[in-house]
Amino acid sequence: MEVRARAPGKIILAGEHAVVHGSTAVAASIDLYTYASLHFPPLSDNDDTLKLELKDLDLEFSWSVKKLKKTFPVDSGCIPLSPTACSPESFRIIAALVREHNIPEAKIGLAAGVTAFLWLYTCILGFKPAKVIITSELPLGSGLGSSASFCVSLSAVFIALSGTVNLDLNNKGWFTFGDNELDLVNKWAFEGERLIHGKPSGIDNTVSTFGNMIKFRSGALTRIKSSMLLKMLITNTKVGRNTKALVASVAERKLRHPDAMTAVFNAVDSISNKLATIIESPAVDEIAITEKEVILEELMEMNQGLLQCMGVSHASIETVIRTTLKYKLSTKLTGAGGGGCVLTLLPTILSKTIVDKVKAELESCGYQCLTAAIGGNGLQICFGGSS
Repeated sequence: MEVRARAPGKIILAGEHAVVHGSTAVAASIDLYTYASLHFPPLSDNDDTLKLELKDLDLEFSWSVKKLKKTFPVDSGCIPLSPTACSPESFRIIAALVREHNIPEAKIGLAAGVTAFLWLYTCILGFKPAKVIITSELPLGSGLGSSASFCVSLSAVFIALSGTVNLDLNNKGWFTFGDNELDLVNKWAFEGERLIHGKPSGIDNTVSTFGNMIKFRSGALTRIKSSMLLKMLITNTKVGRNTKALVASVAERKLRHPDAMTAVFNAVDSISNKLATIIESPAVDEIAITEKEVILEELMEMNQGLLQCMGVSHASIETVIRTTLKYKLSTKLTGAGGGGCVLTLLPTILSKTIVDKVKAELESCGYQCLTAAIGGNGLQICFGGSS
């Protein structure tokens, strides 16, 4: 039996950085996915290995199931219905198993992802031989939620074949879990994210699991649904950034200019709430959609101006803004800033010719351009390897 899952990445539409200081932010899924497939070998194969293949990176890891059983504590094992944090003892064991593979220095950040894989697999499926293959349309470390979609897709395929949830194994094509199963996947994915990031907000895995959009403030998440199809050009500047340092620099600026920065954060809160209201409100015809897109463009421009006030823009981001402005398109950074990815709203009336021209100009700067629909499906699975 083989099962596949696909989990989307995410963008922050409004509110990054300010959300740390009590403002509202809005996140949305994008139709760029991480895919996971799980296959159990036939018993006749006498296969004793658990394999993980990261196809895009041309890396493969394998462990003897016998060794895993001997290495893990006696009381560890399969607990699929009880999402559990990785204990310090289990973390030390898994980290040692990962180190044995001598991950290249240039890809050392992958060690945390492999650690999350081993924890999720052994907790949900115990010690069974299997092969797991991962592919992704999301650039790594660019702020598009690649690690969360990795954890969500893994949790989904493990739970699907754990024997603890009721699923129609004859179901053909992609389909969505029920709410209870989605909630279970989301909780397990969060535990994987904790191993990768330490203290994740839970936003990325929730958007990847449930799809569409989420409004969040002070730890409270509210799922919202878009009434219109939004398309964005996502430009990956390929400029690395230190998220912790950027968050700290905003906090320091607030200490130096408390009144001004409080006004900035309040303005961001207003923009995020207005954006969510516009997205949720009905759009009855093309004229209404165009009017809403104009408002969204203004909100994006204002949000970007406020992010510049926070000091988190970057020369590469400003290059994207100048380029898209020539075509009267609205652009803002998404995520931590300081490089990373940039969003440009693509209005419904915009011609493909213009989009191609913008992409060509940006790609000539060495940037990667991806076109994505915003606020679509969350996690989906299929059986039998169908596409």
